[in-house]
Amino acid sequence: MENNANIQEYLNRAREIVEERSKKADRPLTFCVNTFGCQMNARDSEKLRGMLLEAGYEPSDSEASDFVLYNTCTVRENANNKVYGRLGYLHGLKRRNPNMKIALCGCMMQEDTVVEKIKSSYSFVDLIFGTFNIYKFPELLVSVLESDSMIIDIWKEHKDIVEDIPTKRKYPFKSGVNIMYGCNNFCTYCIVPYVRGRERSREPKDIIRECEALVKDGAIEIMLLGQNVNSYGNTFQHKVSFASLLNDVASISGLRRLRFMTSHPKDLSTELMDVMADHSNICPHMHLPLQSGSDRMLAAMNRHYNKKRYLMLVDQLRQRIPDISITTDIIVGFPSETEEDFLETMDVVEKVRYDSAFTFLYSKRTGTPAASMEEQVAENIAKERFNRLLERVQKIGSEQSLRFVGTKQSVLIEDTNKQDKNLVTGRMMNNSVVHFPASSDLIGKEAEVKILESKGFYYIGEMV
Repeated sequence: MENNANIQEYLNRAREIVEERSKKADRPLTFCVNTFGCQMNARDSEKLRGMLLEAGYEPSDSEASDFVLYNTCTVRENANNKVYGRLGYLHGLKRRNPNMKIALCGCMMQEDTVVEKIKSSYSFVDLIFGTFNIYKFPELLVSVLESDSMIIDIWKEHKDIVEDIPTKRKYPFKSGVNIMYGCNNFCTYCIVPYVRGRERSREPKDIIRECEALVKDGAIEIMLLGQNVNSYGNTFQHKVSFASLLNDVASISGLRRLRFMTSHPKDLSTELMDVMADHSNICPHMHLPLQSGSDRMLAAMNRHYNKKRYLMLVDQLRQRIPDISITTDIIVGFPSETEEDFLETMDVVEKVRYDSAFTFLYSKRTGTPAASMEEQVAENIAKERFNRLLERVQKIGSEQSLRFVGTKQSVLIEDTNKQDKNLVTGRMMNNSVVHFPASSDLIGKEAEVKILESKGFYYIGEMV
């Protein structure tokens, strides 16, 4: 409670400063938050937007704002390069508005080399903070507004979890809810455990309370978030399973849709599958990253499962939830991958028949064990395999999508269509995108839609 009191105290001070400067400028001061990366970053950005609103700033989509914040991702090095490129653009905007404040946070800021580079090459940045102290943002905001020097506040770890932070949801009718932070898996290609820290689970009662409040506030859909939701509760003295938590959240009166991600195959339990089958409001969708179908590659990746177990899990899922949509992540060209290893991956693709897959060419990630592994795969070979995989994944995905054509589906309408204002865009329970003619007044509501046509990556439908 002390943390929350401090948050409000600093927000009140920030509001005083912002209101004073708005009067001096004879206009409202604006803010823009841009998010790079995963759903957990998106949820963190909602909290940052909420705090900036409480501080008296008005929201804007333009980076020519008075306060610009980048919530960064560092899963791949090209994500870092993208941020560096955007900073050059922001520098030009700041020259035209010297009072502009630029802040950087998120996973990328947890890397010492990144912070040193920003200090030396992007000295116009005003604030740098990381993944462990987002709740401290109001205090940092006041410090930035009262100072002309760069402020850096990076923590290497933090065991406490601070919630009940002012939040501005992107969609009033759906929300993510963090159930845990950090990761203990240490996959050899992944930087996340080093920048997000070790796993820390929130108390079940706090998660339930937040979900109940969201439903009361109009949320139709909730997504439970964690780097590996299946290991939720492992750090408690009295272990609580994710399946138990999911069952309790699904039982909340008025909650119409419940999702979660991401699941790690090594921790996926039949108990969780049974809970999914028992609740009609749990969306029939499982994102189950494969990464590789080769046991040798999976061992080198430190994934803690093999091809046989993965395929067994898929069979068990489909036995309990016959129409479940299964999606995945696959890496091509991991160090020492042979043609035989790659064909094992293709074999899993054929057997599982994913609805869709995020496919990635392996790229070295400085700071991970895989980056220093010998036998890096030649780029031309990796690209050829990647193209073969992508072609097959897309073909199977198109074939899988045909099973919904002619059926009636509940669709949560999210927005007007970007290409055709006469259409709205929504998502089926399995997370597939549907476009159909309807009024924008229906945004945030569910509609029964007949699926008329599959376009591979999306559907065309009509209300019934």
